[in-house]
Amino acid sequence: MDMIAADDSASQVSDKIKDILYGKSSQRVDEYRPSVASGVFNSDNGPTQQEVDAELEVETEVETEVDTEEQEEE
Repeated sequence: MDMIAADDSASQVSDKIKDILYGKSSQRVDEYRPSVASGVFNSDNGPTQQEVDAELEVETEVETEVDTEEQEEE
């Protein structure tokens, strides 16, 4: 309001408003970041590395079997 009362240019007023809004939004993002990160990366319900490796191994075996069957048909 002081800038408007001081008859500063519209672009200066606009830039100042943007600076204030960006500052507030970055503060809110910083406040939520730890809870979101722990929710995404520290999930107790997520698969363990062993489960992921076992699933990949099964998928590889199935793909190999399908490739072998296709070659036998030709």
